[in-house]
Amino acid sequence: MTVTVENVETVGNKDTRRAPRTRADALRNRERIVAAAREVLVEFGPDAPLDEIARRAGIGNATLYRHFPDRHALVHDVVVSVIVRIADHAEEAARGSDPFTALCAFAHAAVEERVGALCGVVSCGYAPHSEALGAEHERLQSALDALMERARAAGQLRPGVGTDDLMIALSQLTRPLPGSHCPGIDAAAHRHVHLFLDGLRAVHATDAPELPGPDAPPTGSRPRRTEAPCTSARS
Repeated sequence: MTVTVENVETVGNKDTRRAPRTRADALRNRERIVAAAREVLVEFGPDAPLDEIARRAGIGNATLYRHFPDRHALVHDVVVSVIVRIADHAEEAARGSDPFTALCAFAHAAVEERVGALCGVVSCGYAPHSEALGAEHERLQSALDALMERARAAGQLRPGVGTDDLMIALSQLTRPLPGSHCPGIDAAAHRHVHLFLDGLRAVHATDAPELPGPDAPPTGSRPRRTEAPCTSARS
């Protein structure tokens, strides 16, 4: 039988279709690992057992290590994935018609992401800096700046409130206490964020004392960080 160009192309197409299926399977495994790792990190903190992550992802330990050779590589991808989703929420919220309602929508979406639960991971240095992490952090910062500027320009946000104020509060309010397993923690976080956001409304700032400047820490406290926790990478 003479092999024609058409037959060769057909065979070639079959071969090239096998590779994408393999890559798609690997991509699904990687996504399952990252999703499971996020859950386990929220539950156990930075020393979460890798065996448990593999179990929840429905894969073997060998598959986990094939994708992520060590804990730092895995945690890095988890942190990037969370920041990507939070930045997406900020950009989506910015399309809302009412600026303060949009700001509240973003804040409650960040609660769902449990951004504060990863504070311990970042502070322990398990998420090494990378270009991807830096780029997503910049995207989040820009989206949040725009979101808050809209509310400020509309006269809905009290003076002196900045992006760091919002992210530090969200990080603290969504960070579970060590050893706590309160079944209502998610609902409580939404309630407390709602109370916090209510205090950011300009209507409440009429008789309130002026807030410290962006570089002035509260009296008696340590100088605050220039970057919000859980949204910045350690070098």
